[in-house]
Amino acid sequence: MGNEAVIDTVNRLAQTLSPGDLDHTLRTITSGAVDVLPDVDQASITVLHDDGSLSTVAETAEVILELDARQYELREGPCYEAAAETSHVISTDLAADERFREYAAFAVEKGMAAQAGIRLFDSNKGRGALNLYSTRVGAFEDLGMLSALFVSQAAAAIAYAGEVSDVAYAMSTRAMIGKAVGIVMERYSLSEDRAFGFLTRLSQTRNVKLRLVAQELVDATEAQAES
Repeated sequence: MGNEAVIDTVNRLAQTLSPGDLDHTLRTITSGAVDVLPDVDQASITVLHDDGSLSTVAETAEVILELDARQYELREGPCYEAAAETSHVISTDLAADERFREYAAFAVEKGMAAQAGIRLFDSNKGRGALNLYSTRVGAFEDLGMLSALFVSQAAAAIAYAGEVSDVAYAMSTRAMIGKAVGIVMERYSLSEDRAFGFLTRLSQTRNVKLRLVAQELVDATEAQAES
């Protein structure tokens, strides 16, 4: 990539990754990766929480949830390794990659040919990795400098939106609230918006944080299911 192309890419990154709130910022990072980085067809962010659990946020397509989940289940693949073990993992040809045989077969079946996982943040509360997917064999062979530029911009955007050390906690909180909303929707036959409103009013009435209300509801429901 020539100097002019690099400068142009840096300018596009700066425009693409204008920080907003945390959710918006994470989604601009993955959509920006698809728009700006060569050969990237889909993207997501993996968060490794301090309890060892893994979750996906800001995915650009539904199929990515399946691909990420499969990696978490098998504990193999670029996105898993970039979050849990190595900071930079690239597979330019999944079908021929001996490191991830079981996962690679699944990914190829879903239409992916190459993949990269790049550590996005690392804190005492968790780690995050940017996952890049391509349908082209040979993609990501020359990703080095460009991905470093992108991750640098992305990390700055995340830090602006909210402290990096709080990102994993924020993702955990959102997941817990989402689970509680699902319970209320099913229990009272409410829409998602009305279920969220129900939890919000309960939080305000009791003067308890929404996350704690959600946690109580989820714990009670799971305990009831086990009894």
